[in-house]
Amino acid sequence: MRAHMRALIAGFCAAVLAGPAMAAEEGACYVAGSLVHTDFALSRVAAATDRKHLDIVVLGSASSTLPGTEGAAKAYPARLQESLTRRLGDVAVKVVPRTKARDTAAEMVKALRQIVGDEKPDLVIWQTGTVDAMLGVDPDEFQTALGNGLEALHAGNTDAVLVNMQYSPRTDSIISLAAYVDAMRFVALQREIPLFDRLGVMKDWNEMGVFDLSTATKKIDVAEKVHDCIGRMLARLVVDGAVLAKTNVTGAGNVDVLKKDNH
Repeated sequence: MRAHMRALIAGFCAAVLAGPAMAAEEGACYVAGSLVHTDFALSRVAAATDRKHLDIVVLGSASSTLPGTEGAAKAYPARLQESLTRRLGDVAVKVVPRTKARDTAAEMVKALRQIVGDEKPDLVIWQTGTVDAMLGVDPDEFQTALGNGLEALHAGNTDAVLVNMQYSPRTDSIISLAAYVDAMRFVALQREIPLFDRLGVMKDWNEMGVFDLSTATKKIDVAEKVHDCIGRMLARLVVDGAVLAKTNVTGAGNVDVLKKDNH
C-alpha cells in the first residue's frame, strides 16, 4: 500500500513539475491538504478583509523561525504574509512574529494578554505544545493554559488559530506528544477554534516522500521548503475561516475576494 502511494505521489509530482514553478510548489504542499480544513469561522478576519487591512500576530517558539540572515523572510510567518497578500488582492496584510524559545503554553499566556492589549491584532496564530511535552508539563495543566490563552484572545475581540507541534522522525520516539496533541484538539473543538495540524501534515509529507525530514543533508533547504508550505497552507486555512464567516452572515454570495486564488 505504501509503495502504491509513493508511486501515485511520484506521478503526481512529475505532472506538476511539468507546469509553472508555483504549481510545483503548491502541488508538493497540498499532498497533505486533506488535513488542513476548518469548520469554524474567523469573523474578525472576515471583518478585517472588508476594511482592507488584516493584522496577524504569530506567537510561537523556535520552530516558528529559521536561522541565517534570510531566515526571517523564509520562515512560515513571512510566507504566510506573502500567500495571504497574493490571495486577498487589495487587502493589506501584516504578519508579525512574536517568537521565544523554551516558553511553555502557560508562559505564553502572559504574552498573549500583552499582545491583545498593545497590538490589538485581528488574528493570533498560536503555535505551542512542544516545550510542554519536552518538559513533561502535566497535560491537564497544559490544557488549562490553552483555555486561559484563548479566553484572553476572546476578551480582546481577536480571532485565534492553534498550531500544534512539528514532526521529526529523530525525536518521535523520544518525546511523547500524544497527550498534548489530544489536549489541543479537544480545546479547539470545545471552543470552536481552527486547528492547524502541523504534526499530521509534516508526518504525511515524510511518509509519502514529499520531504525527507530524517536526512541531515540539505537540512536548511528542506526546512525552508517546509516553512513555505506551512505558510501557504495556513493562508488557505485563514481564508477558509473568513469565507465561512461571510457565508454564515450573508449566504453564499459576496465572498469572491476571499475565494480568489483559494486553492
